[in-house]
Amino acid sequence: MSNLQNPLIGTWQLTSWFNELEDGSKIYPLGSNASGYISYSADGFVFVHMNAADRDLYAVNDPFGGSSSEDSAAIKSQISYAGPYEYRREQVIHRVTASSCPNWVGSEQVRNVRLDGDTLELSAAGAVFQGKTVTARVLWQRAG
Repeated sequence: MSNLQNPLIGTWQLTSWFNELEDGSKIYPLGSNASGYISYSADGFVFVHMNAADRDLYAVNDPFGGSSSEDSAAIKSQISYAGPYEYRREQVIHRVTASSCPNWVGSEQVRNVRLDGDTLELSAAGAVFQGKTVTARVLWQRAG
C-alpha cells in the first residue's frame, strides 16, 4: 500500500493523550507532558510507545534489577504495544501481538482516525482506563 493509499505510514510523535469523561472533563493518564511515538510501517505493522515525563529511575542501571515498587512505578508510567494493523480510512485496527499490558495480546484495538495534514488524532470511545469508561484521544504530529 503506497503512502497515497495509506497516509498513516511513517512515524508520529505524541503531542497529547487524554481520556475524556462523559461530563467533558479530561484525565491525562501519563500526565499532560507525556511523550512517545507511533510508527506505521509500509509492510503493515504498528509500534507504539508512550511514557510519562520525569519517570523515577531504578536504583541500579539494570532493566531487570528493579525492586517490586520500582517495577510497579515503571510499568504504570508507560504503555507500549505492537503488531499488524489494517487501515480503513475512518478507522485503523491494531492487532496486538506484543504489549506492556498482557491482556491486550491477541486483542484488536480499534481507533477512529482523524487526519489533518501532519496532525493525527486516534480515538476510542468506550475505552476503560483507570477504572473509568472514557473516550481516549491521542494526538500525534508527524515526526521528522
